[in-house]
Amino acid sequence: MRLLSLTLICLNICFSQFVRPLSIKGQFWGSGVSIENQSDFISQLGYISTFSAYHELSQGKMLNLEWAYRLDRSYSGNTLINNNEIHHRYWIRFSSEKLDARLGLQKIVFGPSRVLRSLSWFDTIDLTDPTGQTEGVEAFRLRWFLSNSLSLWSWAINNDQNTLFIGGRAELSVNMGEWGLTLHTNPSNIHHQVALDYRYDGFIGFWNESTLIHSNDLDSSMVTIGSDYTLPIFNGVLIMAESMFISSKQNSSTSSQIWTACMASFPIGIFHNVMFISKLN
Repeated sequence: MRLLSLTLICLNICFSQFVRPLSIKGQFWGSGVSIENQSDFISQLGYISTFSAYHELSQGKMLNLEWAYRLDRSYSGNTLINNNEIHHRYWIRFSSEKLDARLGLQKIVFGPSRVLRSLSWFDTIDLTDPTGQTEGVEAFRLRWFLSNSLSLWSWAINNDQNTLFIGGRAELSVNMGEWGLTLHTNPSNIHHQVALDYRYDGFIGFWNESTLIHSNDLDSSMVTIGSDYTLPIFNGVLIMAESMFISSKQNSSTSSQIWTACMASFPIGIFHNVMFISKLN
């Protein structure tokens, strides 16, 4: 099967200059895919409208909120095959120099990997998606910035089954790289996740994500190793490679997989770039 795809991304409109504490903006995108041996052209249209507001409580302290609504349409030829309308974001946040507390439907993302993301526990980010958007989670998240090099996270997340998960993360930035330790668990059930990640930026970039997941009948581990380097050609050509090793044990059966991803990208002008991605199993 041969695919030909075209994506036109993102008309962003911002009216925040009209009323300083308020902002209204939108993101529009369209894409199309032609599949060999199929006559109909598959097209997709989407739009996210976002309203945000903030209020400065005192020097260095702020209260702000955001609400976003998302619409998606998919067509096969002239036939509507998918119609989706959802609340994309709704949250309220208090922030200061040392503290950031957010409650509501929000994005929680961490980890250094780009394509093969062992730490995509709460997001659906796909590097091939030009919108850069992800589904959100209903959560209370607290971040505490102890110093310029050390920060602590904690969260309580409500999933689709109204089950409460809690967890936390510590991030340490030193001369030898950036470290992260993450824990996530369901207190009312046997489900635990732990991860260690590391990134170093030097002559080349290097990173690692290692995760362990334990539940009632499943034990699995994932390790992602990646590296990147910018070739001094034109405006700079970024090349990247990642490998993910997956091992799982369910009851008495075991399985393992290895995935590899390669990417090359280079900028065209200020706002655009060209990207090539390949995945192998």
